[in-house]
Amino acid sequence: MRTQVAIIGGGPSGLLLSQLLHRKGIDTVVLERKTRDYVLGRIRAGVLEVGFVNLMREAGVSARMDAESFTHDGTCIAYGNDQFRIDFKALTGTSVVVYGQTELTRDLYDARQAMGGQIIFNTENVQIHGADTDAPYITYDAGQGEARIDCDYIAGCDGFHGVSRPTIPDTLRRDYEKAYPFGWLGVLSETPPAHHELIYSSSERGFALCSMRHANLSRYYIQVPLSDGVEKWSDAVFWDELKRRLPEDVAERLITGPAIEKSIAPLRSFVTEPMRWGRLFLCGDAAHIVPPTGAKGLNTAASDIHYLYNALIAAYHDKDIDGLARYSDRALARIWKAERFSWWMTNLLHRFPDQSAFDLKMQRADQEFLAENEAAQKVLAQNYVGLSY
Repeated sequence: MRTQVAIIGGGPSGLLLSQLLHRKGIDTVVLERKTRDYVLGRIRAGVLEVGFVNLMREAGVSARMDAESFTHDGTCIAYGNDQFRIDFKALTGTSVVVYGQTELTRDLYDARQAMGGQIIFNTENVQIHGADTDAPYITYDAGQGEARIDCDYIAGCDGFHGVSRPTIPDTLRRDYEKAYPFGWLGVLSETPPAHHELIYSSSERGFALCSMRHANLSRYYIQVPLSDGVEKWSDAVFWDELKRRLPEDVAERLITGPAIEKSIAPLRSFVTEPMRWGRLFLCGDAAHIVPPTGAKGLNTAASDIHYLYNALIAAYHDKDIDGLARYSDRALARIWKAERFSWWMTNLLHRFPDQSAFDLKMQRADQEFLAENEAAQKVLAQNYVGLSY
């Protein structure tokens, strides 16, 4: 089999890239390790920067997102019983959109099927060959023995545990990582949201976040030790602890219900450099991870897709490979700024086990300064709605 761009990973990054390229007449094949149902079963964030929204519209898959999503003009930040609002619209002239990643991915799968695009599911033993040559290819097994795809370029959209990043030789690749000493316990419930905008809450007991998927589907998180297991957190214990970490007026109006999904995710910051080796290009979690504080994970993947998509268009349509040569530098310049923002938000709002009394005073001073200072709020808003590509 031959294609122009082979895409490893059938999550939102790989699907979005395939859809964008298809509309420009560039052929792709997507390889996915799991099934479609498995991919759609992942419960992930749903806050989209304006850049991601515009890419979905350019890809022709925004109809349901435009009809069903929530536009958020701001967010609320609480510390103790004090709370204030960051007005994105007033401070930056733009907003964010809340639309679940599961729904976004479903839209992309439906579009891929409608255009007759090829996705090969249940692929095992995926290997990348000749990425540093002019004739790269991929081998894999989808249950019928080894198969091969020859291509011009390879997009590695296969996540942190995928094959793409390790394909870049250790002698050329450098990884940067910070592991945080806690995780987020997330609960999905068929209940109305606590507020019409997200609430980020810092308390003496730890961090909490109130978010939503739609009018009757809410997503809540609390900071927990890494040693905790989900079995420790019954629904009743979770709701009680969440209320303790929210301002009293928010806790009083919180509507609780049975959890339909519950999981704990560790937090870390991670970046690998470079994001390109020959004709292999890393995108999304294959190259970088951010803590979920600040809602940058899916959006940093989108910025990678923006740079790679435009570089491939220039290479195929204009015979201009400058964008491909500069892909890693361009992507990383924005990624590190997003990493900084997520790291800062995490430090602003969480309790760390080694914080001294002085550290806690500094954290509270930082929160109070943000509450009182419009310039500081504007910096947060600019980063939250998304830096320009």
